[in-house]
Amino acid sequence: MIKRTVLILILCVLSFSCGSRKRAARKKAEANKEIVKNPSEDLNDNDVETTTPKINNTTHYISVYKDIAISEMKTYGIPASITLAQGILESGSGRGTLAVKANNHFGIKCHDWKGAKIYHDDDKRQECFRKYKNSNGSFRDHSEFLAKRGRYANLFKLDKDDYKGWANGLRRAGYATDKRYPQKLISLIERYELYKFDGTTSKKKRAKKHIEYTVVKGDTLYSISRKYNITVKELQSINGLKSTEISIGQVLNINTREKN
Repeated sequence: MIKRTVLILILCVLSFSCGSRKRAARKKAEANKEIVKNPSEDLNDNDVETTTPKINNTTHYISVYKDIAISEMKTYGIPASITLAQGILESGSGRGTLAVKANNHFGIKCHDWKGAKIYHDDDKRQECFRKYKNSNGSFRDHSEFLAKRGRYANLFKLDKDDYKGWANGLRRAGYATDKRYPQKLISLIERYELYKFDGTTSKKKRAKKHIEYTVVKGDTLYSISRKYNITVKELQSINGLKSTEISIGQVLNINTREKN
């Protein structure tokens, strides 16, 4: 009887000991188990993926971003020519470090920015700049940056085709410290004819007037074209001439325009 009781006690102790070891092993295994998180749950602002098209040159930059600039002009009233010129100048035609790594085309620094950031040497070492998921975000932020700051308010009173006024106004309002900033913008606008995206031409349309001119001794199509600021081909086209030969007394139709 006593032996059986002792045997039962021994079995109980062994059973309890095994159970404890199994529970301990399970807890240890659970503790060592790798916890897999959704990458988006632990994503740092600076790790935001950016989508950046590869730009070959300035002409390519213009073709890629002109529609965005025009859209921003319609929404905020900033001339598309100014937006494009600033983008070209600030981003190195889309090939600068900030444009490539952060889609920041306008060199806008962090200030009160709560979004993604990138650090880059500028006036000082490792300054904080805004980082965007795509270029659209950069262009929109540029528009809002100008539209929502009082120091730029007077610019929005200018005509949409007054890119020279905008270029000089940006410098006066403190957008850039470079004294030649306005001239650089204007040069880009006129070199690449960016003014055409403002819905106007670089110069006011010159008035034309139709006249009839009678050829006199010594006249040539070339001399007449120079006199009235038109081309020889225009003269030939208007008058149905197949050659440059004209005769004294011949009447020519001419659409004149003012000289620059």
